[in-house]
Amino acid sequence: MIRDKSSKPKAKGAIAVTPPSFRRERALIKRGVWPVAGCDEAGRGPLAGPVVAAAVVLDPKRIPKGIDDSKRLTAERREELFEEICATASFAVAFASPARIDRDNILRASLWALTRAVQALPENPRHVFVDGRDRLDVACDCDAVIGGDGIVMSIAAASIIAKVTRDRLMCALALDCPGYGFETHKGYAVPEHREALDRLGPSVHHRRFFAPVVAAREKHYPENVVVERDLFTLETQIVTEFPVAV
Repeated sequence: MIRDKSSKPKAKGAIAVTPPSFRRERALIKRGVWPVAGCDEAGRGPLAGPVVAAAVVLDPKRIPKGIDDSKRLTAERREELFEEICATASFAVAFASPARIDRDNILRASLWALTRAVQALPENPRHVFVDGRDRLDVACDCDAVIGGDGIVMSIAAASIIAKVTRDRLMCALALDCPGYGFETHKGYAVPEHREALDRLGPSVHHRRFFAPVVAAREKHYPENVVVERDLFTLETQIVTEFPVAV
């Protein structure tokens, strides 16, 4: 048997990851359906900051190379692709604030922001792909794709826009509220964030009814604490409302 010396043997147990494709969008284009948008959000899990949703319509003739699920990219590569997507695609971003999360729940707030992002696109899409299980209440056909950010190119592009936008916002919030480390953990419930929360108490950017935030409020402001619900472990939680069309 002749072995191709140019090919490297795969490591035992290695799993090949297939990048997202533009196949579903192209199938719709062939049927005359256009524009086709992909949308995704970032920030459902953190204790602080908004949920950021993005909707993206890629230009079929100018798709940046290397678009992938934002979680599979380094921060540096996300920043590069963010700039390339902004330069070649049409997109919109919407925010669901901690106040909206507190008032509703994280799932409903996220769906609200995703819908607002779609509505803020420069041109109304005729079809939307959204990451997750829930379809959006938009004025066109909508397909929910579980794990869509790793399958559908337009959703992957939206995941990059949402993630980079939120990371930049959390760095800005770190200047407004120093000491919590927002610039490093971006509001997620890592030990460093929990320690700062316990030491400093909640900021105006924290989600009031997530369990670690409730505990910090009880410690620092016991006379003002009214525990209505614990949204930290629920999949149904919410955020702010600043739709931005770009």
